[in-house]
Amino acid sequence: MVGDTGTNAGAPAPNVVIVAGNGPNLAVRALWFVFVGWWLSFWAVLVAVLLQLTLIGIPVAIWLINRIPQIVTLRSSRHLQVTEQGGVTVMQYADRAQRPLWLRALYFVLVGWWAASLWLVLAWLISITIILMPVGFWMFGATGTIQTLRR
Repeated sequence: MVGDTGTNAGAPAPNVVIVAGNGPNLAVRALWFVFVGWWLSFWAVLVAVLLQLTLIGIPVAIWLINRIPQIVTLRSSRHLQVTEQGGVTVMQYADRAQRPLWLRALYFVLVGWWAASLWLVLAWLISITIILMPVGFWMFGATGTIQTLRR
């Protein structure tokens, strides 16, 4: 046929999907935990708990606590977000929308600082056991929520 481009003019164009990576694979993360994560997380927890006791250290403590899952196992705290942009489906990891800052600050002052300190120490103790290690990792991941209602 003359003028035939080999495409179906009536068929919809295929959708393009772009996936942005979210860090190292499970084997690398496991090796990280065995050789680095377990002892580095101890120091991160200790420093974060001590920083929470000072007014000037609170922002650094919050920053550090939000990164403990990454320190322990290189796991990102971001979630997968799927968006459509001009016929292209983009899947990327992004931070979640947060509650109002005034609410998170009030919660931190009244509950978050001491609850997160206890939670972190318990999570670290649990994570160094073989049987309860998954529970400890889950607890590290939930620390931001315990401390500042972070999503």
